[in-house]
Parts: sequence; C-alpha cells; structure tokens
Amino acid sequence: MEKTLVVIKPDGVQRTLIGEIIRRYENSGLKLIAIKMLVPTPAMVEKHYLVNPEWIKNVGEKSIASYKNKGEQPPFKTSAECGQAVLARLKKYMSAGPVVAMIWEGSKAVGIVRKITGGTEPLSSDVGTIRGDYTIDSYDLSDSADRAIRNLVHASGSVEEAEKEITLWFKKDELIEYNLVLEKILYDVNLDEILE
Repeated sequence: MEKTLVVIKPDGVQRTLIGEIIRRYENSGLKLIAIKMLVPTPAMVEKHYLVNPEWIKNVGEKSIASYKNKGEQPPFKTSAECGQAVLARLKKYMSAGPVVAMIWEGSKAVGIVRKITGGTEPLSSDVGTIRGDYTIDSYDLSDSADRAIRNLVHASGSVEEAEKEITLWFKKDELIEYNLVLEKILYDVNLDEILE
C-alpha cells in the first residue's frame, strides 16, 4: 500500500471545495488516514518543495517548456531563475491562509491521486480532474500577476517524494491505522466474508 500527501491550498479552502476534493479521492477507493488544518510558515513551504533537490530546476524546465509548447515567450531566461521565482511565489501563496493537509493510502495511491488531481496548470488539465473542473488559472495569468498558480491542490509526485513530504507535515502518531469494509472488495482476492 502506498501513502501520499495531499494539501488543499488556500484557494481551495477559500472557495469551500474541501468536501468536494475529499469526496473525489474517497470515491476512488483510497483511504484517508490523516487530516489536519493549519497555516504553514514560508519556511515550512520552502522545506516542502525542496524535499526534492532537483525541484527548482525541474519546475523551471516544466514551466519554460509549457510556454514554448504554446508558442509563447517564457518570462524567464533560465530554468533556475524560473524555479526560484516559482518558489518565492509559492511561499507567499501557501502561507497566506489555512490549508488542509491529508494522507491518503491505497494501491498505487500516488498515481491515482495525481490522475484525479490533474495537471499543474488548470487551463490545460483534463475535464473530470479537480483542477480541470474547478479552476481556470494558467501559467501566463499567474506570471503576469507575479503570483503562484492557483491550482487548489498539492499532490506528491512520487512515492519517494510522498515519504519525505509526509514526515514534514505529520508526526507518526497522527496517522491512524484502521480497516474499511471497502478494502475487502478492493483487495481481498476471493471476496471472502461477504456472505455470512
């Protein structure tokens, strides 16, 4: 079973989408094993995004490639410059108000959560995803306003990233181990114990 971190960002909280976002993950068959509301500090936000030492370079390259794919001129000269700007904006955005941090558990939880969440840029996210259905922000709109993209949710990008992020947001004793009836349907090979 994989565990993954999901953070409903300040825009998701302010738009009163907490219940809808939780419902999406819950309906997939994932199990919520930890949840809390808090206002993260800028320092915590920086630690969160830099659990992957390549994050600044990667996010910069991804952002620049997105501009070029749309035939637009990126507003940054290098991926490092772009990544640093994104980090500064995220620190301001993520510490602007309350967020809801959660840990979801299940088979292939990281990939399932990412699929349900949608791509980083809401404008190009698929219909049916959280970001595709509930927001219309874009890289160029956020860059022109010198702010982070408002995409409602953070979802861990890999199992390794999830493990590191979870330890930043939760103490071990905040994770609750329990059984759900639906786990028998999802994971029990023979569907034993359905009939008495």
